[in-house]
Amino acid sequence: MKFTLCVWRQLNSDEPGSMVSYEVDGVSEDMSFLEVLDLLNENLVVRGEEPIAFDHDCREGICGMCALVINGVPHGPEPVTTACQLHMRKFTDGQTITVEPWRAAAFPVIRDLVVDRRSLDRVIQAGGFVSVNTGSAPDANALPISKDAADRAFEAAACIGCGACVAACPNASASLFVAAKVAQFAALPQGQPERLQRAIHLVEAMDREGFGGCTNHYECEAVCPKGIPVSFIAHLNRDFLKAALMSREVRDVPPAVEAEE
Repeated sequence: MKFTLCVWRQLNSDEPGSMVSYEVDGVSEDMSFLEVLDLLNENLVVRGEEPIAFDHDCREGICGMCALVINGVPHGPEPVTTACQLHMRKFTDGQTITVEPWRAAAFPVIRDLVVDRRSLDRVIQAGGFVSVNTGSAPDANALPISKDAADRAFEAAACIGCGACVAACPNASASLFVAAKVAQFAALPQGQPERLQRAIHLVEAMDREGFGGCTNHYECEAVCPKGIPVSFIAHLNRDFLKAALMSREVRDVPPAVEAEE
């Protein structure tokens, strides 16, 4: 198989970038998309040209590092699939394929197809955890959890933090990412003490990082490689609203009344 790859090349965040076309021949239909980029880079090195920088790690659809917009779709045309698990049999021989980095103000380009996604890490650091002393592993039945709650928590915890939801959203919103990180704890007893506080902190951190707001385009769910549903955003909104109202009620209590209570 032979393809024409139109790849975004950018030296660094301060330099302007542009699309550059490359011919790649000898591609097997069983190769992953990242293996095609490897093949292209080998050819570029042989020719004495600078290879294309792109993120990758596990190449098993687990880590979320393969942040590529392929033909205008984050992670490519195959639903519920990461770019590293996208195989070339999904494309047509001779096809022209565009490859770009995530496009979001919160994800500045570092070089070529590599973007800085540390903003997602800072959102998690704002409250995406449970503040308890875990100690040794508890007995399996020490804290009963219903199957529905466990399934809901696992569904949310499947989020790999790749940022595809941000890249697909017209507003560059990270609401689906934040909602998943809130929901994975909200469904379990261990996450209840900090539930409302967690929602406030993560939403505020998302705003500080420059992510946009959700206006229900549903593009995030369409491109999520783990199939995270947008229903989690509704749960996040309810927790955030409840937390905001409770916080306001506390602030409106007169000092004298508060002291009496």
